[in-house]
Amino acid sequence: MAGAAPTAEPHYICIYPAYINSKKTLAEGRRLAKSKCVENPTTGEMRDVCSAAGLKVVAENKLYPRERFRGDVMMRGRVRVELKNKDKDPVSETFKSKQDLMLHIAEMIPKLKSRTQKTVGPEQARTNKKTKRRKN
Repeated sequence: MAGAAPTAEPHYICIYPAYINSKKTLAEGRRLAKSKCVENPTTGEMRDVCSAAGLKVVAENKLYPRERFRGDVMMRGRVRVELKNKDKDPVSETFKSKQDLMLHIAEMIPKLKSRTQKTVGPEQARTNKKTKRRKN
């Protein structure tokens, strides 16, 4: 397998955002308890969490087979993660199974800077413009 892409390796696992999405039902592909899931995770967030944990990760633009609406670009994709090496030994002591990794990802995504920073919504932008007017 010399020169093969990392995604072609059989020991890389796939994780779709639907697996940890609290907005999905079990029939739609959620794999964790709703209380442990995160709302609308993205492939980029999942990739960032896995790479911060020291795992080899590749993001792919693949569609989850159970997705009904195929036009939602934000929910599109999957991550491929190396949990076990070619000898079937765990790469990390922390993540011995796919379940362990999904729980870690769902726990860490809400702590990401992109999720914790407050964004200015349209209503806040309108009120800021009103208060900045000068009186003549």
